[in-house]
Amino acid sequence: MAILAVNAGSSTLKFSVHTLQDRQVQPCELAGNIQGLEPGGAPLLAWSFQGRAQQRALPVTKSDPFDQAIQSLVELLVGEYSLPSLQAIAHRVVHGGRDFSSSVLVTEETLGRLAQLNSLAPLHQPHNLAGIRAFQKAFPSTPQVACFDTAFHTTLPEVEYSFALPQSLAEQGIRRYGFHGLSYQFIMGALQRRSAHAEARVLMAHLGNGASLCAARNGRSCATTMGFSALDGLMMGTRSGSLDAGVLLHLLEQGWDHARLQTLLYKQSGLLGVSGISADMRRLRADGSAPAQRAIDLFTHRVVRESGALVACLGGLDVLAFSGGIGEHDAVLRAQVCEQLSWLGVVLDPVLNQQATGEAVLAIHKPDSRVQVWVVPTDEGCVAAEEAAQVIRSFTLTKSDQDSVIYDDELLC
Repeated sequence: MAILAVNAGSSTLKFSVHTLQDRQVQPCELAGNIQGLEPGGAPLLAWSFQGRAQQRALPVTKSDPFDQAIQSLVELLVGEYSLPSLQAIAHRVVHGGRDFSSSVLVTEETLGRLAQLNSLAPLHQPHNLAGIRAFQKAFPSTPQVACFDTAFHTTLPEVEYSFALPQSLAEQGIRRYGFHGLSYQFIMGALQRRSAHAEARVLMAHLGNGASLCAARNGRSCATTMGFSALDGLMMGTRSGSLDAGVLLHLLEQGWDHARLQTLLYKQSGLLGVSGISADMRRLRADGSAPAQRAIDLFTHRVVRESGALVACLGGLDVLAFSGGIGEHDAVLRAQVCEQLSWLGVVLDPVLNQQATGEAVLAIHKPDSRVQVWVVPTDEGCVAAEEAAQVIRSFTLTKSDQDSVIYDDELLC
C-alpha cells in the first residue's frame, strides 16, 4: 500500500510516493515535480527514484494542463514504477480557516467551505483545490485527504491570534492563523528526534519564496509571523510581508482598486519588487548590483527583526532551525542572521555552516554556543502522507455510488 502526497500550485505540481510498512509511513523513494503548467508554459516532469534524477518534456495540449500533468504522472507511477495500491492521496491545502483544525477526508461540502477562503491565500488556495478536483477525477475511488498549513498553529494563545479590532470582526473569523504548518510540523519532529532541547524554546525559520518564522515551546506553536493571510510577517519572494495599513489607504485614495492592490502585494513586492531583478535569492546573490544587495539586506534585516520579537515571546532561545529553499541553501544568510543574534549566545561554526547544503539535517553551532543551530531540510509531503494515513486509519468509508464516497456523520468537520 502507498500514499501519494501532492502539492498543486499555479504552475507546478509536486508529488512524492510513500509506502506503508506495518502501518507506518516510510520515507519516499520516488518524488518529483511537474513545472510549466501555466498558460503558454513548457511542461517538464522531473523526478528522482532511489537517488537517481531524471526528467522529460511533456506534450503541450489545449486541454486542462493539470489533467495532462496528472495523466503523465499516472503513466510514470503505474507504467514505469508499478505503484502499489493507493490507500489515499494527501493534499497540501494552505488555509483551513476556523473550521478545519486537523486533516480531513474531502467531501463536496469540505471543498465548498475551503473555496470561501480563496481570497485569503490567492496564490495557493484556488490551485490547491483545483488539484484535489483533478485527482478526484483521475482516482475516483481513492480517498482524498486535505492537510492544512494552518493546523499546526491552532495552539496559538488568544493574545497571539487576536487583532486589535472590534469583537464583531473577530467573530467573523478575522484573526491571525499562521501558515507553513506542515513544514513546521516536520522540522519540530526532526528536532525532537535529535536534540534534547527541542521541547524548550525553539525558533524555526522557513525561508523561501514564501517565508515565515514560528516560535514553539513544548513542541507547540506559540507565536508566528504570518497572520490572517499568507501576506503578513517577513519579506518574501514576491510578497511584501508586514505593511502599514495606512499605505493601502493612501493607495486607495490614489485610485487603486482591489485587483491592483492584490497584484502589488502578492506578485510585485518582496525580493522582486525591491530589487527590480528577480524573486530568486540565488540570482540576486550572483547579480552583485546595488539593487540586488538592497533586497538581500532588507530580507535579512526583516528575519532578524522578527526573530527578536518571537524570542521575546519565548523569553529566550534554546534552538534555532533554518529550513526552506533559502534557509537550507544560503550559508551567507544563515551566517548573517546568526551574527546579528549573537547577543543571545548564538555561536555558529563556519565550517559546518558551509557544509550544510540541504541534503541532510545538520547541527551547525559550535560546542560553546548557548543556542543550538540546525539546518533541517523540510518535507511537507512526508507530513501530509502521515496525516492522511492517520485519517484513513481512523475512519471507515462506505461507498454509496460510483461518483462519491459517503462518510460517517462524525467525519464531517
